[in-house]
Amino acid sequence: MSMSTVISIKQKSEIFVGRVEDGLKRYAQNRRIVVITDANIDRLYHDIINKYEHIIIGYGEGIKNLITVQNIYARLMEIGADRSTLLVGIGGGIVTDITGFVATTYMRGLDFGFVATTLLAQVDASVGGKNGVNILNYKNMVGTFAQPSFVISDVVFLRTLPHRELHAGMGEVVKMAIIGDEELFNFIEENISASCYTNIDTMQRIVLDSIRLKADIVDRDECEKGIRRVLNLGHTIAHAIEKCTHKLNHGEAVAVGLSKISHISNAMGILSSEDMQRIDDLLQKIGFSLEIPVPLSDVIREVRHDKKKSNNLLRIVLPERIGSCRIEEMPLGDVEHILDYLR
Repeated sequence: MSMSTVISIKQKSEIFVGRVEDGLKRYAQNRRIVVITDANIDRLYHDIINKYEHIIIGYGEGIKNLITVQNIYARLMEIGADRSTLLVGIGGGIVTDITGFVATTYMRGLDFGFVATTLLAQVDASVGGKNGVNILNYKNMVGTFAQPSFVISDVVFLRTLPHRELHAGMGEVVKMAIIGDEELFNFIEENISASCYTNIDTMQRIVLDSIRLKADIVDRDECEKGIRRVLNLGHTIAHAIEKCTHKLNHGEAVAVGLSKISHISNAMGILSSEDMQRIDDLLQKIGFSLEIPVPLSDVIREVRHDKKKSNNLLRIVLPERIGSCRIEEMPLGDVEHILDYLR
């Protein structure tokens, strides 16, 4: 499947799934481009990065902060970037989040686009127009809603990813399948293996189906006022785990969150035991551990600080069956009570 596919969001953002060279040719011609990337991507894909002016940032969740943003602002001022400059973030979710935040705030807004190089970025982080940085260990506490002009997703990039990073992306893919695509869930059950990540057709199907579903949800609810909240499935628990420990990456924490919220939904009489078991089985087949790696009391403490709570109410996404979820608005005390199902 070497052909490219273009998916539109809000008629103002295009997601290009195909070869990166074709995508850059399509979107980056006759523009002054400044690339933002990390040292690891520059090492692996220096031939692409070196074609453009570029700013190299550090690597890892620890640099996703306002200090990094300020350093990028300073560099953009130094090289004379202005409102006609196109910023292109080439990398994983940290690079795309930072690039989008810088682009939407520098000089009150520049055009920007992404080249997503990790599975997590291709299926989730780069799609949907959320840009942000962390504050005081709270994820994405400062940010903006703004769509990139384009996102380029080339599954060939996945060949240089460590297996742990591929698994991280699959956590979000399984989330998308549980939310709204039982066929995708079935496809992963049938095709997941250690070697599937190098199969271009398999990965292009997984990436495309995940993007189509997320793009459809974002198209209907860009600023997370309603239906888009289903994308937080498993994330209340996942984000709480991430605040308590650095042992798990985002996808690993999401996998634990998906398993635990499925068990809670089953205990509440919403999700069947069969679907709960299928979810656990698939996550374990991919290679995830489903144990919470910190005391449950720590998770409950961090859930109280969830940035999505409003008037002491928290919206919890509960799977009804594979391919369908519902959003329940609960007082924090009730959320703490249902988390006790996990003891």
